[in-house]
Amino acid sequence: MLAAVGAVIFAIAYLINVTSTDTDAAFTPISLMLAGLFFVALHFAGVGTGWSYSTRRRRRR
Repeated sequence: MLAAVGAVIFAIAYLINVTSTDTDAAFTPISLMLAGLFFVALHFAGVGTGWSYSTRRRRRR
């Protein structure tokens, strides 16, 4: 899910860069690119994937 957020942020940064839109200093294409990379890095680190513990139970014989 975080990779999808990163992809959307990359798309917004690309559109701002291609159209040469004059934006506020906080929303420059470079800052949005860094935010997108942050979300992709979180995705690769496994953050936001939920808890994944094994629920296998052993049967008693």
